[in-house]
Amino acid sequence: MELYQLKSFLAVVAERNLTRAAEKVFTSVPAVSAQIKALEEELGVQLFERSSRGMTLTAAGEKLAEEARRTLDAAQRLRQAAAQIRGEVQGRLRMGTVTDPLALRLGEVLVKLAERHPGIGLQLMQRLSLHSVQALRRGEVDCAYVLYDGEAADGLVVERLRRMELAVAVPRRFADREWPVSREALLSLPWIGTPPDCGLRPAAERLFQSAGQEPPHSLMAETEAAVRGMVASGLGAAVLRKDQAQAAVEAGELRIWPHWQDETWLCWLQQEQAEDHALHALHELVREVWQD
Repeated sequence: MELYQLKSFLAVVAERNLTRAAEKVFTSVPAVSAQIKALEEELGVQLFERSSRGMTLTAAGEKLAEEARRTLDAAQRLRQAAAQIRGEVQGRLRMGTVTDPLALRLGEVLVKLAERHPGIGLQLMQRLSLHSVQALRRGEVDCAYVLYDGEAADGLVVERLRRMELAVAVPRRFADREWPVSREALLSLPWIGTPPDCGLRPAAERLFQSAGQEPPHSLMAETEAAVRGMVASGLGAAVLRKDQAQAAVEAGELRIWPHWQDETWLCWLQQEQAEDHALHALHELVREVWQD
């Protein structure tokens, strides 16, 4: 039995199709088929039911798939331990991020990571902030950059990296026609909201609640770039990070309402008991970048 056979086995489990599985493990369909057959002969059980609809795990295959995952995980831990002995750090990490790489200083982190720890592979997964928190709890990501203004979450390390000022962005067509002087006039404008899982949502809710109102839900966007674009198009006002709103002002896209401000935090999150050497190395680089 070879580890590459187990990798092919799990690729077929995930894809249920030989062609897609072969693409996933960067080999040919006949090679994957031969590896599965050799594995079945060595184990003495049938792993898949083959049909025109694809590959379906047998009952034996379902039991052995979990053993295969544990075997590959153990092999990866062995490699990491050996790399640690050699003074190297290796591994693959999945990182949830919000959608603005410049604000995250991701470029600086990635350059340092490539220079110092070339054995660490990093997969960036763009998500809404609270989606990343939930994905971290489910083990779908290893760490995350999020916009978050709450307290430490159960079982998670929350490390504040930078305070983010927030502002209200107003379309030029409203600003040029009749500038909203009062908060009531501001809140009577059309508004662009964000989903409950977005890091900007709590500040918008506080703004409306201060006037005894609920935020409207008629217009909504999931990313800050989309919110900025909708404000610039004249669709409505919205809460934005102040740095993004200021850039849009300089581009002539919108104006900032000066009578309100709020804040949130850009935070690093990871599991409280995480002991992965690659994760520790990445965390140290993030800290170094944000301490500069």
